[in-house]
Amino acid sequence: MKYKIEKNTVQETLIIPLYARKVCSELYPNLYRDETAVRLIDEIDYDFSEAEKNSRGLMQRFGSLEVAMRQNDLAFEVRDYLKSHPNAAVVNLGCGLDSTGRSCDNGSCKIYNLDLPDVIAVRNELLPAGEREENIPCDLNDTAWFSQIDASGGAVFFASGVFYYFLTEQVKALVQAMADAFPGGVLVFDAANRTAVKMIAKTWLKSAKIKDVGAYFAVSDAQKEISPWNSRLKVTSRGYMLGYNDLRDPSVSDFFRFLARVGDGMMKMQIVKINF
Repeated sequence: MKYKIEKNTVQETLIIPLYARKVCSELYPNLYRDETAVRLIDEIDYDFSEAEKNSRGLMQRFGSLEVAMRQNDLAFEVRDYLKSHPNAAVVNLGCGLDSTGRSCDNGSCKIYNLDLPDVIAVRNELLPAGEREENIPCDLNDTAWFSQIDASGGAVFFASGVFYYFLTEQVKALVQAMADAFPGGVLVFDAANRTAVKMIAKTWLKSAKIKDVGAYFAVSDAQKEISPWNSRLKVTSRGYMLGYNDLRDPSVSDFFRFLARVGDGMMKMQIVKINF
């Protein structure tokens, strides 16, 4: 029996990124494959006709490429950390229905998926926790969740498309608290400059009646802007479209490679890595 998702619900907000990951897998099979997204879309009772229609335009296809690169980049950083910390905690902040933790599983790490309670309720139905895995309902800004993470073997935290919706002060407070609580750990996430964040925020900020876009988290020079938050931080960043992959694949047009250069260069679309 399929899992039914109604229109205009919190559950529906999980469908868009999930569907994007399915589309990525179809459009760029040599660059990205998310079998879980493909399977889940098939198991969900929902009218995908509008999502399908919206996924095939030029900029929507580039948006799918952005999603693919972001997920690949974050997974690369998680796997890289696990090479030297095989028993680490792998923590997906704002997980939605993302299965990156599982795709990086080395057989000995511990996987934690964190999101708001109503999101985790859906996840428990569609992606129940497996071996060495926990789905934790929480507010990321309430650091009570720290105590549920076993970081005795190290910890790598990642957030995909999450911090754009946080105030700068919220991200700062969270990073400072994590640096103190998880020495030797790593946090990786995607970010962009103020211009890009304004573009991202146009729709959801308008619906939320929020006027002060400038208070939301944006980064141009990650090392310069984030390092002063805590003396323990070592901050680096790479472009997230071309910093990990040159996109020299037949599925990617020259125009999309040009847009990727614009994204990494003018919009400062980047993967930020913070060593605590």
